[in-house]
Parts: sequence; C-alpha cells; structure tokens
Amino acid sequence: MNDSAPIQIGLFLAVLFVLAWPLSRYLAFLFDNGVSVRYPRLAAWANRLYRACGVKPDQDMNAWRYGAALLAFNVIGVLVVYALQRLQAGLPLNPAAMPAVEPSSAFNTAISFVTNTNWQGYSGEATMSHLTQMLALAVQNFLSAATGMAVAAALIRGFARKTTSGIGNAWVDLTRGTLGVLLPLSVVLAIFLVAQGTVQNFEAPREATLTEPVTYQQAVMDAAGNPVKNAAGQPLTTTVTAMTQLLPMGPVASQEAIKMFGTNGGGFFNANSAHPFENPTPLTNFAQMLAIFLIPAALCLAFGRMVGDARQGVAILAAMTVIFIVMAAVAIKAEGHANPLLTALGMDGNGGNLEGKDVRFGSVASALFAVVTTAASCGAVNAMHDSFMPLGGLVPMWLIQLGEVVFGGVGAGLYGMLVFAIEAVFLAGLMIGRTPEYLGKKLESFEMKMVSVAILATPLLILGGTALAVTAGSGLAGFANPGAHGFSEALYAFSSAANNNGSAFAGLSANTPFYNTLLAVAMWFGRFTVIVPVLAIAGHLAAKPRLAESAGTFPTHGPLFVVLLVGTVVLVGALTYLPALALGPIVEHLQLFH
Repeated sequence: MNDSAPIQIGLFLAVLFVLAWPLSRYLAFLFDNGVSVRYPRLAAWANRLYRACGVKPDQDMNAWRYGAALLAFNVIGVLVVYALQRLQAGLPLNPAAMPAVEPSSAFNTAISFVTNTNWQGYSGEATMSHLTQMLALAVQNFLSAATGMAVAAALIRGFARKTTSGIGNAWVDLTRGTLGVLLPLSVVLAIFLVAQGTVQNFEAPREATLTEPVTYQQAVMDAAGNPVKNAAGQPLTTTVTAMTQLLPMGPVASQEAIKMFGTNGGGFFNANSAHPFENPTPLTNFAQMLAIFLIPAALCLAFGRMVGDARQGVAILAAMTVIFIVMAAVAIKAEGHANPLLTALGMDGNGGNLEGKDVRFGSVASALFAVVTTAASCGAVNAMHDSFMPLGGLVPMWLIQLGEVVFGGVGAGLYGMLVFAIEAVFLAGLMIGRTPEYLGKKLESFEMKMVSVAILATPLLILGGTALAVTAGSGLAGFANPGAHGFSEALYAFSSAANNNGSAFAGLSANTPFYNTLLAVAMWFGRFTVIVPVLAIAGHLAAKPRLAESAGTFPTHGPLFVVLLVGTVVLVGALTYLPALALGPIVEHLQLFH
C-alpha cells in the first residue's frame, strides 16, 4: 500500500468525526422538535409557512399516511423534472440553446434525481440548460436527500416512542431536512468551492484559444448523420486541426455543494468530480469526500441521542467504520499495482494504476474517493471506475451491493444499517432461543417480514436486471467490451441503479430506450421497496411498549454487537452476490494475473 494511504485515511476519519459530533447534537435537537420549544418566534414563522401550504405541523402521521405523503411528493417531483427537460428549449437561462431532452433519457433522469440516484446517461454540459440544472436537478438534490433524512427520523421515532401510532409529520420532516440542514451546509461549501476556483455563473460557453493546436481524425458524416464509408466498407475520416476550445460555464459550485452533502452525485459536467471546474484542487477533493460522509456519520450519533443511549449510535458508526477501513485498504492496495498489460508495453508503473485517473490526485486519493462515494449512495467520481484494476473495481461494486449501509446515503445509510441491526439481533435471538429485542422493542414476525422485503428487493432488481441485459438483444447492443469486463459493466450499472448510487463503470452504452427504461424501473423500486417496509417497521415499533433491560437482554452497544452486525452485513452480501462477482471482476483478475 502507498505510504500516504494510512495518513490520508486517518486524517479523513479524524476530521470527519470531529465535525460529525456537534452536527449530531444539532440533528437530534432539530428532529426532536427542539427548535419549536427553544425558539418560539422561529416556530411561529414556520407555522405560518405550514398553514400557507395547508400543513398541520402538530398532526402526527401513522406509517401509511407518512409513506403516502412521501410517495406523492416524489411522484410530483418526477413529473416536474421530466417536464422541465422536455420544455427546456423554450425556457429562459438556456444560453447554449440546448434542445429538448429525448423522452426516454428525460424519463430516466427524472426518476434518477428524484430517487437520489443521479444516474446520468447523458453529458451534462451538452444536454441540460442552466435552468434545468438548477430548477430540476439541483432542487431534487435537496428534496431527495431530505426524503431519506425524513425516513431515518421516522424510524428512530419508532424505536424511541412507545404505545403511539404516530411517527412524525412527513411535511415537517422534509422542511426541517431541507431548510434546517442541507441548505445552510450547502451555502457554506459552495462559497468555499468558489474561493478555490469552482465555476459559478450564468454565462454561455466561452471560446478559448489552445496553447498548442490539436490534430485528430474525425469521421465523415452524411446529411442524415450517418458515417460515410468507402468502397471497402471502411468509415471515411478527415483530418481536423483544432485551434480553439469551448469551455462550458454555469452555476456549478451551488450544484456541486448539494451534490455532495445530499449524497446525490450527479455532475454538472460529464467528467463529474474529475473536471477541474467542479473539483479544482486537492483541498476541494478532500472537502468533497468529507461532505459525502458528514451527515450520514452525524445521523448515526443523532440516533443514539434520540433513543436515549449515545452508545447505540457509536456502535452503529463503529460497524460502518470497520467495513470502510477494510474496503479502502483493499481498493488502495489494488490500485497501487500497475496494470501488467501496460507495463508489458514499456509504460512506467511506479505510480500504480493511473489509467483513467487524474494525476492531481493519484492512485491513493482516487481509490479513496471511489470507496467513499460508493460506501455512501453518492455516485460522484473523480476517476473512471471502469479503468480500475479488477479487484479495485470489485470494492466499489460490492459496497454498492451491500445496500450502501457503510455510512450510506443521507438517511438511507442509517435506516439501511438499522434494518441489518434488526436482522443481527434476530439471529442472536435464534442462537439462544430468546425472543429478540432491540432498544427495548420486541421483534416479532411482522418486523422480520418487512426486514426480509427490504433486504431482498434490491438483489432481485440487480440480478434480474443484469440477467435480462446479458440475454436480450437490445441489452447486448450496448456492450463495448466482451467477456468478464463487459459483464462487470452491466452488473455495476444495475447495482448502482437499484441501490441509488449513480456511478458507473461507463463502458456500457446505457443511453438507449432499453437501458433508460429498465434502469429507471430499478431506481424507482430500489428506492421505495426499501422505504415502504422501513416505515412499516417504524409504525409497528412505535405502537409497542418499551421494555426494561433484564439479565437476558442482549447488549447492542458493545464490541460483540459490532462484530455481529459487521458479520451480518458481509455475510448477506457475500451469499447474495458472490456468484455474480465470480463471473465478473474475480475471473477478470485471474485472467489478468494468470
């Protein structure tokens, strides 16, 4: 492993935990209605806003009303984002005169940003107007992240409350998450990014003169846009010398900030966080990684505060941290090796595998960023995952497949890990023949059925979608790479979509009606077939009394529980995905180093 890797990981985690501790106090205060109690004047202004929107903030919702409100809210979001893309040619703030987005791509993007996935089958700077970037994509970056925080808050209340049917008010929780957390943090980060050189304006693309002319071959196209071929059937090309380059402009920093804090990941530019206009310096690279993990880490500690035992939150955070450190070490180790196919051609391999990476960051920072963004459901990338070594690519893929519960998305990581915590406690109860309980709540058949649905839904979408892609003609048409690597690209795409990550191996031509539709279905059901069971669990637990601890109570705040929780997460992931991984990155590793 590169000598700087332990320093980078250690520094990253140290700064993360220092920042997460005070933020956790604020989150617990915010979602426990502390603002209304301590600041009555602010609460009065908020109540006026709620009344104007027809919301009764003091009205608790049961699980089904809470879920219906979130579902309706997100359906409206899909319609708005789709409409803005289809109408953008006639709307203002379109200095580059972008045409309307193609219907299947617009549908895929609408589902993608509403579900906090931010899968992008298009090139952002060449497809979306400034208005669409701001009003459709950036707004959903806030609202989709707030949806995840609301679900996490509802589940925490399910553990904390007793003999009540309510788990909070969905509209109030969405408002608290958006205005009380995401907006102020994003403003601070956006200002920092602008100071470091990230673009923030409303200008049309600027034409810049190249310091050195670039000569390249370009295919000759006919009037219909098809390549012209010679008598031998080969495409005709012409030599082109470029003297200038168009530099895309736009409101980048503001979208970049919420892209990270909301664990969204959709880039303003196609190159995402590898683009110097999005991620100009190593300092911004470090700040972006911190932003991805900050709210998920703080939510774990806030969970402990809200249930009345801070140790519970520390245990959840410790389990996440253990898995993260191990996965980061494996990825950095794998990327520290040069590709033997390239070194055989005489290329220098002293810097590790630098294919597809920005030399500003190198192999260590690139691998660490890849682990951070896939441990969380962010999807932002500063390197091409498709160019990683086979085992280096396996790590982010498997982190996504685990359900992104290693810190995870905003809210989604916590409630996903709590689902595994319930599973772990259930397994412990089976070992000793005792009815399992977690935080004083008995876990009965209903909870375990909902846990099973939440855990099994995404594997069905991932494995079923991949199987369809590698057997259907429309799916195979998108493959550019044969064999194991092509299979890995399809498996990664459906893993990313169903678990709402959004990153890609990118060798797959996915901007087609087949993939746009199939991946959109995976994103939507991957999001809500987990949220609905989680809210059902929350409502069921809230109605139960909270039992006092006894001599037979399994402690869920110590090292033993952390080990059990880590084992449950890893074991479920291994049993579910190992056969598919063996057909992709594992066999590719064996072929490369045979």
